[in-house]
Amino acid sequence: MENFDDIRPYTDAELPAAMRRIVDNEFFPLLASHVFPGRPLEQVRDLMLSFRTIRDFQYQVMRVANDRIIANSTTSFTCDGASHIEPGGSYLFVSNHRDIMLDASLLQNVLVAHGHDTSEITFGANLMQGQLVIDIGKSNKMFRVERGGNMKDFYLSSLHLSSYIRNAIVNLHQSVWIAQRNGRTKDGNDSTDQGIIKMFCLSHPRDKIEALDQLHIVPVTVSYEWEPCDVLKAIELYMSRTEKYIKKPGEDLTSIITGIVQPKGHVHFAIGRPITHSELMRFNDCTSTDYHRQVAQLLDERIIAAYKLTPNNYIAHDMLYGQRRYENRYTSEQKQAFTRHLQQLHRYDYVDDTEALLNIFLGIYANPVTSHERLAASGK
Repeated sequence: MENFDDIRPYTDAELPAAMRRIVDNEFFPLLASHVFPGRPLEQVRDLMLSFRTIRDFQYQVMRVANDRIIANSTTSFTCDGASHIEPGGSYLFVSNHRDIMLDASLLQNVLVAHGHDTSEITFGANLMQGQLVIDIGKSNKMFRVERGGNMKDFYLSSLHLSSYIRNAIVNLHQSVWIAQRNGRTKDGNDSTDQGIIKMFCLSHPRDKIEALDQLHIVPVTVSYEWEPCDVLKAIELYMSRTEKYIKKPGEDLTSIITGIVQPKGHVHFAIGRPITHSELMRFNDCTSTDYHRQVAQLLDERIIAAYKLTPNNYIAHDMLYGQRRYENRYTSEQKQAFTRHLQQLHRYDYVDDTEALLNIFLGIYANPVTSHERLAASGK
């Protein structure tokens, strides 16, 4: 593991020191009050300092934190497809990405509930800032992903990441979660960046089929009835129409907190069938570029097909296109609730084109329906 010291999570041996830094941090009392409300601070402090393994921290803190998020901000939490993976197996979970933290974090509760070990989790270098965040992240099996840089640096960091992922899955028999693209899906269109597939192959260039077959790729779809940070996403897309959007200091933290506390309604995880050797062999005669594209498209088909559409999606689609095509998929009460939710857009008095903002917002919910329509039309 020494070759990956710059990006890897903490080991069990490093955990006690990390716990000490966390409990000594000025923000620890606030964090403790959220995860363990009503519990004496010294008791939580003693608990943290008693941990000796990553598993201790994940099962006694992170799982509790996730359970609290589910209890406080969802109306129901479901999963299907867990039978597609075997306990003790190591997989590369390639997921659509709707929330900075919750997509990967809540999946861990799903895995544990079905008898699986937790996975390691990619964590952007832009988010892994500050010792407290680093300590919590690396104690939660998160590993650092570098972004940006010149072409040479980007290639070297991609190769390093590819090698790390392969080592974790093939040699250490540890599953890994990664988003299907860099950054969250903000417009409701879940699509796999074929550059991600290319990155997977960099560490095994001799055989493109074996390169992916060894990773046991599993598509994962997470669906939220109420999209995390939907208003913030719409504003960002609106502002990006005319100029490059530059994030303000602390904006990512605002999105993380908003995603955690915002009511999310029904949340559903779908674990897809692993991509098989025979499926990859269908693309054996393709050029490398087309191979990456075909595998990305296969993942897209599975992720989109598993997306759980809710009345909000159908309401937004009908409103966006001025139709009543899907009115049998929702009630008048559900439409009224969605319309009330739209009123949040009026807070932003600096928006000049309110209709454009409304259409962007509706698109976040409507586009998954359009994606389903296209998939059905293709016969796949």
